[in-house]
Amino acid sequence: MKHAALPAVALALTLGACNQNTAIGNDREADLYPPPEAAAIEPAASALQNVATAIVKPETMSEADIAAIGGTQGRCVYRLTEIGYPVFVYEPGGEGFIKLNGKLIPLSASGANRYASGDLVVATRDLDTTGNAGLRGQEIIVVPPGAKDELGYHGFVGCPRTA
Repeated sequence: MKHAALPAVALALTLGACNQNTAIGNDREADLYPPPEAAAIEPAASALQNVATAIVKPETMSEADIAAIGGTQGRCVYRLTEIGYPVFVYEPGGEGFIKLNGKLIPLSASGANRYASGDLVVATRDLDTTGNAGLRGQEIIVVPPGAKDELGYHGFVGCPRTA
């Protein structure tokens, strides 16, 4: 009977380090691959050209992507999970960046909580939730050019105190 718990303990110890992989998506061993290069920065018109709107989904930004857009200092950072990589980085009422189709797309403020690049629109909406790490809940709504429907994603945002 004492030995029945041994496999469970071994499994727990094995899985204990599963969150140590720093590769985007945690789907590969980060130390076996070179660091990712930053995605190209393009306006929505060229970044989404010839792409079906049904497959346009926000993507996580790598450290190289974040460096290419000038970092996150002084900006709000939206994540799908509180500990995930950024999906949308923006300055309220200013410039924002989202990664779609493997490209970083700069967006300009086009109204309260709205950002646009050509026909691409991204809107933010605060939610009445707070995550376990203390980040505020937020929804982003992405409307790709020519889309029949908008896509909404619930996640978490951290903003500088002045935002």
